[in-house]
Amino acid sequence: MDKFNTLTGVAAPMDMINIDTDKIIPKLHLRTIKRTGLGKVLFEEMRFETDGSEKPDFILNKEPYRNSKIIVAGDNFGCGSSREHAPWALLDFGIRCVISTSFADIFYNNCFKNGILPIRVTKDQLDALMADASDTENPELTVDLVNMEIKRPNGVTVPFELDAFRRECLLDGLDDIGLTMQKGDKIDGFEAQQNQAQPWLNSAPPA
Repeated sequence: MDKFNTLTGVAAPMDMINIDTDKIIPKLHLRTIKRTGLGKVLFEEMRFETDGSEKPDFILNKEPYRNSKIIVAGDNFGCGSSREHAPWALLDFGIRCVISTSFADIFYNNCFKNGILPIRVTKDQLDALMADASDTENPELTVDLVNMEIKRPNGVTVPFELDAFRRECLLDGLDDIGLTMQKGDKIDGFEAQQNQAQPWLNSAPPA
């Protein structure tokens, strides 16, 4: 998993509440277990017509938001079914941070496991950041996880809070597998001890 330290990028304003995981990626695309290639179907039903052509009014089909790295969204982002494909699709598109007043719990947890930073802010802070993102002349925000603050284009900073363990995992680029591999020596030691104490566990079954 890529480390997350400081991110500067275009922020896409999505001033809607209850953007659920089916909007993020329709159930049609849940048959794959690959984490790549899903960015092209991110927000598919909102981004594209049935013939595959782009809907010109959707934010990610407009400049400069085609290259967004951040989403500023309304309340309760990521609600709905617990599909991990939702953060996979966001990440594959290039989104590394989502800012909202609240998130669905399962989506929120899945973000950290996939290198995406979900940030909770107050309603007033969200309104200010939404206005910043809506300014097509300069919609860039800087998200500083080290100092836990968002820097607005006018230089004002918005502080945010985050669980210390999750923060360290993102800073170090550690998902569940990475955390497990940090204990590789202890795992190897346990297996060696078990093989010595219970050698029959590794013996071949009778023919």
